[in-house]
Amino acid sequence: MTAVEASALADRLDTAVRQRRAIPQLAAEAGLDAEAAYGVQAEVLRRRLDRGERLVGLKMGLTSRAKMAQMGVDEVIWGRLTDAMWIADGATVDAGAYIHPRVEPEVAFLVDRVPEPGATLADFAASVRAVAPAIELIDSRYADFSFSLPDVIADNTSAAGFVVGAWSPVPAGLANLGVLLEIDGRVAQIGSTAAILGDPRRAFTEGVRLAGRHGVRLAEGWVFLAGAATAAVPLAPGAHVRATVQGLGSASLKAAA
Repeated sequence: MTAVEASALADRLDTAVRQRRAIPQLAAEAGLDAEAAYGVQAEVLRRRLDRGERLVGLKMGLTSRAKMAQMGVDEVIWGRLTDAMWIADGATVDAGAYIHPRVEPEVAFLVDRVPEPGATLADFAASVRAVAPAIELIDSRYADFSFSLPDVIADNTSAAGFVVGAWSPVPAGLANLGVLLEIDGRVAQIGSTAAILGDPRRAFTEGVRLAGRHGVRLAEGWVFLAGAATAAVPLAPGAHVRATVQGLGSASLKAAA
């Protein structure tokens, strides 16, 4: 795929975000594979940065083994976070500002030292300063929230917004903490951090490796979203969302009525 072709696809995705209008899938029409899709993703992010946004972190996608099998892939995908996506804990968002928003509970890490692309779990403690419960607000720009693997990579893994709860020291064990997603005080999803590649720390090392393959390295102070611990739930106007991770606390957001 040429730079001109990648730029044209990025324009279509960027316009979908700004106009809040879903578009048809791009990959089949454009002959887009996963590798080329990351080039489109970079172009999408360049448009955001040109408008004054700045990179503040990375996020993971397809960190559930079941989701990988469903998509027919054997590795996770990654996307990028900007400051414009950061939602304060407990803040109110306008659900109408998105196409078809959904929320999911996650674990967030605060990067302390820039890890090398070959980092392992043994390097994790030196790379991460703190951990927090989080909510990711995802919003695929494709019609009916339907897409192929290259489509979702190009669309920056459906990144739209994220909430980070209070930071705390990283506990000795993160592999099987209970996770609860509540909507308006009622349980919407129950899960475990084990759904995140068996251990959210593993998602971190995978993210470092995969982003490094494309010349992207984490920076001190960045947020790293390890991936969803449960299925995503639609965000309706007026909804109050709370994600709780055992031992880490909770994060919340509200959708304006």
